[in-house]
Amino acid sequence: MKSTIDNFSEIREAVRALCAQFPDEYHRKIDEEKGYPEEFVDALTHAGWLAAMIPEEYGGSGLGLAEATVVMEEINRSGGNAGACHGQMYNMGTLLRHGSKAQKELYLPKIASGEWRLQSMGVTEPTAGTDTTKIRTTAVKKGDKYVVNGQKVWISRIQHSDWMILLARTTPLAEVHKKSEGMSIFMVDVKEAVKHGMTVRPIPNMVNHETNELFFENLEIPEENLIGEEGKGFKYILDGLNAERTLIAAECIGDGYWFMDRAVKYANDRVVFGRPIGQNQGVQFPLAESFVEIEAANLMRFRACELFDAHQKCGAEANMAKYLAAKASWEAANACLQTHGGFGFANEYDIERKFRETRLYQVAPISTNLILSYVSEHLLGLPRSF
Repeated sequence: MKSTIDNFSEIREAVRALCAQFPDEYHRKIDEEKGYPEEFVDALTHAGWLAAMIPEEYGGSGLGLAEATVVMEEINRSGGNAGACHGQMYNMGTLLRHGSKAQKELYLPKIASGEWRLQSMGVTEPTAGTDTTKIRTTAVKKGDKYVVNGQKVWISRIQHSDWMILLARTTPLAEVHKKSEGMSIFMVDVKEAVKHGMTVRPIPNMVNHETNELFFENLEIPEENLIGEEGKGFKYILDGLNAERTLIAAECIGDGYWFMDRAVKYANDRVVFGRPIGQNQGVQFPLAESFVEIEAANLMRFRACELFDAHQKCGAEANMAKYLAAKASWEAANACLQTHGGFGFANEYDIERKFRETRLYQVAPISTNLILSYVSEHLLGLPRSF
C-alpha cells in the first residue's frame, strides 16, 4: 500500500534500509524487557538522521522540518517507536534559535556527532500540568550560579541524555507584569546534576516509554548555561513546540500506515466462510475510512512543515496536524485490531504494542482537548475557556 503523497523518496529508502536491520522481534524484545533501544538509536545517530535539522556548520545535515518529519514517520512505519529519540530532533531547536554563538559551537557539534545526547526537556510540573506559567521550580541567581529548587514530572529520556533543557522561574509570578514572563531556560549537565542535587524517580507506565519525576534541591547551574535572556524562557519554549507537534504528527502518520499495512495484508490473507475477510464491507469500510483520515492528516503535516521552514507562523497548522494525525492513528489502530480479531491481542503480531504506543498521542505532548481550545479561541474567535 502506498500513500498518494510520495515525496522524499531518497530519505524514505535510506531510513527504511536502516530500520530493516531492526525487525519486529527487536522492538518486541525491547518492549517486553522495558528496555531502551540503544543499538537502534545509535544507528540512527551515526547515520546522521537525528542531526537532520542541525546546520551543516555544526556537523548536521541542515535539512528542514519536512525532511525531519519524514525520518520520524519512517521509524514508526517500520514498526519502531521514535519516542525513544525524537527529543534529539526538537530540543536542540531552542539552543539553535536562542543560544549564544559560543553555546552553539560548544553543544551542537557534539550533539550532531552523537557524543552528547540532548533528549530531555524539563518543563511539566505536578501542580501546573499544561498551565506552564504556574510552575514552581525556581532558579535563584547567587554569584555566578543559579540555584534550582523544585520538582518536575513526566520528564522523558533523562536516563539516556547527557544534557537537559530546564525551564524554571527566575522571577516570582507575583512580581511580573505578564504571567508568561520571569521564566528562564538552562542547559543542565545531567550526570553532574544527579551527583549534586537532582534526584530522578522513574514512573512505570503502560507503554515502554522512559519517563520520570525529578526533584531539585539546591542544584547549582553555572550562569553560562542560561540560554538567551533571563525571563524570556517561556517564549523560547513556545518557539519549539510547533516543531515538536509536527514531528509527532508525522510519527502518528507512520503508525497509521503501519496499522493499514498490517490490516490490509491480514484482510486479504485471512479466509473465513470460504472468502477473504477483506471482501466484506464491514472490514473494508473502517480501513478505507482510516486511510482517508491518515492521508488528510498527512497533507496538514506538510502544510505545517512548509510554513515552519519558510519561517512563517504555523501554530494553527502544527496543532491541527497533531490533532488530525493522533486521531487518525488511533482510529487506524482500532480498525487494525478489530480486523485481526483475537490474534490482534497476541504479542507476536506487534499490534497490541503499537496500539498502546499510539494511544499516548491523544494525551501527549498536548492533549486533543487543548488543541480544540486553541482552535476555538485563535481561529474561531470564541471566548478563552481557561
